[in-house]
Amino acid sequence: MTISGVILAGGKSTRMGRDKAVLEIGGKRLIDRLVEGLQQIFPEVIIVANTPGLYENLGVRVVPDLIPDKGSLGGIYTAATIASHPWAFVMACDMPFFNPALIRYLGSLIDDWDAVVPYTDDWEPLYALYAKTCLPYMERQVHSDNLKIARFFPHVRVRRVGIEELEPYDPQGLSLFNMNTPEEFARAEEWWRQLLATG
Repeated sequence: MTISGVILAGGKSTRMGRDKAVLEIGGKRLIDRLVEGLQQIFPEVIIVANTPGLYENLGVRVVPDLIPDKGSLGGIYTAATIASHPWAFVMACDMPFFNPALIRYLGSLIDDWDAVVPYTDDWEPLYALYAKTCLPYMERQVHSDNLKIARFFPHVRVRRVGIEELEPYDPQGLSLFNMNTPEEFARAEEWWRQLLATG
């Protein structure tokens, strides 16, 4: 595939109070689950993180943000820049319900686009694909501290993937759920138990 898989683990986790990537759900750290899952899909997996020591045993490249303190947009910019392939699938490290079928579907949509981004009630830019053709527009925003990710979308060709397209691959709507607080972590643990109970 012409796509690298990239996990963004560079956030400060201030609302969670501890590093989200190393939280455990179902007896496994989130970062381990995501790395293993992405390695089944993409020829290259990279972690963007400013605490590389946490991940050095995973056998994948770990790189810091190329331009520090620029939030998620800075992480996406780093991902697209360092990817060995023309495209990067980028996901946040705090998304516990890994869905290879949905990721593969999104990856199948890249022809003739510069970005492939789910859209539910808003853009979901931390579970999306970005081509290197996006880099000049990302870089301009990063350097001007205009850090809302979707602000560069009007300058590139974005394939919007709506709920009606997502639903066949994600009928329970869990794939895009991310955990920012201890309450959301507890909710994810409960959903995980329910999924195990229902087989």
